[in-house]
Amino acid sequence: MTSPARTSAPTLRRLLGVVVLALAVALALLPGTTASAEDPPAVDGPSLVTLSIPDRATLDVVADSGIDLDHDLEPVGSGYEVTGVVWPDDVSDLRARGVGVTVKKTAAQLEASREALMDEREATMSAEAELADALAIEATDTVVIARADRFTSLGTPYLSVEAKSTDLNTVTLTVEWDAGAGTEIGDGGSTTLQAFNDAGEYQYHRRQINLSGGAESPTRVRVTSSNGGSAEADVTDWLGEPTKDNSPTYFQGFLDHYPDVYETNEILADLHEQFPDLTEIIELPYETNGYRRNAQQLSGGATSQRVGVDSHAWGHEGGNDLTIAYVAPGTANAPLSVSVSGDDITVSLATDGAGVVTSTAAQVVAALNASPSASDLVVAYTYRGNSGAGVVVPAGPAQLDDGLDAPEYVEREPFQPLMLRIGKHRDGSKTGVMTYSQEHAREWQTPLVNLETAHRLLYNYKTDAETKKIVDNLDIFIVPTVNPDGQLYSYYDFASQRKNMTRYCGIGQSNDFNARDQWGVDNNRNYTIGSLFDGYNGASTSCTSGTFAGPAELSEPESANIHWIPGEYDNIKFAMNIHSSGNYFMWSPGAYVTPGREVLPRPSLGTEDYFFAASEDILTEIHEYRGLTVTPARTGPIADVLYSAAGNSGDMLYYEYGLYAWNFEVGTSFQPQWDEAYNQMMEFSNGVVELYDVANDWTNDVRPPESSISPPGGRHSGPVALTFTTSEPADVYYTLDGSAPTLASTQYKSAGVREGGEEIMIDATTTVRWFSVDASGNVEKGYVPGRGNNARKATITIG
Repeated sequence: MTSPARTSAPTLRRLLGVVVLALAVALALLPGTTASAEDPPAVDGPSLVTLSIPDRATLDVVADSGIDLDHDLEPVGSGYEVTGVVWPDDVSDLRARGVGVTVKKTAAQLEASREALMDEREATMSAEAELADALAIEATDTVVIARADRFTSLGTPYLSVEAKSTDLNTVTLTVEWDAGAGTEIGDGGSTTLQAFNDAGEYQYHRRQINLSGGAESPTRVRVTSSNGGSAEADVTDWLGEPTKDNSPTYFQGFLDHYPDVYETNEILADLHEQFPDLTEIIELPYETNGYRRNAQQLSGGATSQRVGVDSHAWGHEGGNDLTIAYVAPGTANAPLSVSVSGDDITVSLATDGAGVVTSTAAQVVAALNASPSASDLVVAYTYRGNSGAGVVVPAGPAQLDDGLDAPEYVEREPFQPLMLRIGKHRDGSKTGVMTYSQEHAREWQTPLVNLETAHRLLYNYKTDAETKKIVDNLDIFIVPTVNPDGQLYSYYDFASQRKNMTRYCGIGQSNDFNARDQWGVDNNRNYTIGSLFDGYNGASTSCTSGTFAGPAELSEPESANIHWIPGEYDNIKFAMNIHSSGNYFMWSPGAYVTPGREVLPRPSLGTEDYFFAASEDILTEIHEYRGLTVTPARTGPIADVLYSAAGNSGDMLYYEYGLYAWNFEVGTSFQPQWDEAYNQMMEFSNGVVELYDVANDWTNDVRPPESSISPPGGRHSGPVALTFTTSEPADVYYTLDGSAPTLASTQYKSAGVREGGEEIMIDATTTVRWFSVDASGNVEKGYVPGRGNNARKATITIG
């Protein structure tokens, strides 16, 4: 416990919640009075009343007029009854509209009840302070518990806790938990939390605790700091109950092996052939480099002795037919010379008076590049920028090779990426949802999720009502493989290939045959927002780095295609980028600048709440398949739960195009054995299908949000911490000077990373006006920002 001056934010909010609840109970118990139809109630302030409204049209007028109506709307005959708070000036207007007004509590009664409850509150806080004084350690910090979740993953129960101290990471935070309802905190166990620091900046403390001891599931936790701060919180269930009907008539589980991109395109063509009325195949505008490379050869010896040669022709177009030999002539004082016969290049090395070879690597490179016949076929260079002072080692003819081992059916030409579009109405009139996968070549299981989902939508369309609703009401865009060249290289040459196949390493860099597995651009670092080129962290300028951002934003056809899609189809409002691995579920912001860890602009509190709420629905359906839980600690903005990823596609889609854009990180490895890949395909396809439901609900949501403030309007003995609450994820815009709020007014913000709403300190009498807007754009009470007169309103009187 803490003294009143150090009460933690959650504790204060709990107390205020008790006050509000008690006020409502007290008001309900006080006797009401009824005003006659002729005489308005004698009041000198706001009264709690019951309004008897004759019909729906009048209700709409009353709601639009700015009367503070409660949410307990009850039909009575052809009309309605609803509780409201009215001022004296409101009563005559209401009566003129035929609305009956029955006073439940006068202003004096309301004030009497409030004062009684405030006395009770002060007594409670005083008791807490006395208990705090009895503790051995006097608190010098405040502890905030951001999350306390329980869940089961693959049969194992866990408790996940996130908290922070105002003394940042210089303290030790200890968490205790109970052993089930009715037990004391601490009965279940305790442990220390781990500080999460990123880019040298403290974020919060966290820990995931295995509860495999057989004890009952915890219901409450306490986090205490080594500096004395303490806070308690209820434990909530992470994820809910699945909603999908796993009917045996629902077709699923369509793939039985990893397809390469050629087979993937055949699958798309087959689906289109079977379901021509529901699909179309779209050729994306930018062809990739293709599965092709120039042929190369690297001579032996020490670093200073090596000569590299690259063919001008692609390997499959003649480069692989070339040979090069470095010959010791066996005679004294022989000159360095180069000759070409057909596809065979011969370098005759120079010798001294004893017949010993003297030609250095630098000299051989110069001779090859100066020979018209040789330079028509190849370009030569010393090894990775070395001066080439070493003497070249003679070697017999060596074949140049492009190093590519895919089967013959894999064409060595620019590749045409494809996108499958699914929907009953594909004319832009329906909300669009875009899913794309395999930006990173080695993530083999990610296209499976998209292909499985496409099959489910089409094969269940005629027999499953939920599937029909999705296909009829949404416009779905699926790109199974963003990075086809890299996928082929990962399949047939180098399993760990992450990037595309474009080589930007030039002369003097790691451009030789031995570096061929390091080339390419990380497509997911090549986009337009928060990029390396903007100064953000998490990408590299090195042509061999795993996160090489390329020479410029959108330099790569793969990323240019993803950038093009929402620009071409502006009905797309939702997106899912499917990656592996780690079992994460993330969204923007995804990049920051160091030092200082300056993060891209965070979503508003309402948007963040919407991301979390939709995520729980999606992750619940993933969990349903075999019990896998994407944990709370791995759910949230990329920058909060992972690291900075400069120039990623999710940030581009969110900030540039305004999409609700998520990122899956599927599984725990890049290329799991098939049985595990199949399970991942199935469970994350569940998640994608739920994303479609989220998008459909967003489209059809026409119900405005509702909001309230705590503490409520009225008289308070001292400064209060004002907070807003909404009935659903929604943004709140407010003013504190009594003026009509607009979309340019102050927006209610988060208290901090992964925390709830801020506390606004009110220390003088203040008139608060506000309204809320949900994710679908519905405005509370139909308020027209800046022009309507029915924004929410309350006056907080201090003193």
